[in-house]
Amino acid sequence: MANQSKSELTYEPELTGLLIVDPYNDFLSEGGKLYELSRSTLEANDVVEHMRQVLATARAAGVQVFIAPHHRWRECDLHSHWKTIPPIGASADKGRAFADGTWGGSFHPDFEPRPGEVVAQEHWLSSGFANTDLDLQLKKHGVRKVIVIGMRANTCIESTVRFAAELGYEVTLVKDAIGSFGHAEMDASLQFNMPAYANAIVSTAEIVAKLSV
Repeated sequence: MANQSKSELTYEPELTGLLIVDPYNDFLSEGGKLYELSRSTLEANDVVEHMRQVLATARAAGVQVFIAPHHRWRECDLHSHWKTIPPIGASADKGRAFADGTWGGSFHPDFEPRPGEVVAQEHWLSSGFANTDLDLQLKKHGVRKVIVIGMRANTCIESTVRFAAELGYEVTLVKDAIGSFGHAEMDASLQFNMPAYANAIVSTAEIVAKLSV
């Protein structure tokens, strides 16, 4: 492959952004609506702790933090009037995932944004970029490289990584700081799909070392 070796990648703070996708309690906290589906991968990879480590290291290094949140369910949503809605969107609607104003629809307390950190517009389906201001926010902050962590590997993470690559960003995915609804989903994403779009797929220890230089 023509991709630059991950050992050669650099993460200049003025060019790099940490992108946290969907850090909701419904995904990441015990008792969340989707936690039991995510539990096996979250526990096997110690995902929440690794997300904490990446975030703390990025902040210490002066890397700008961005959150790409999934659309929160709201009583006034117009989905019922839409002519088409993909199955994953219908499923989220039916389960009232990330309901606005609820604990499950709030960010996990360890990933609440600090002043100056950017929360992009909510994405309706999977890509953090589609129909949101995320690309604009990254460009306004001078970001050309993104480090991606969060949920869910084969849906929002994969869609966001693909879209970032399409837009010309250099993408690093932290493989043990993402989770999904089972190991088969994770394996499909990490082994077959995302290597075509991410410039590097690294561990938490590797990215922490890189950012700590």
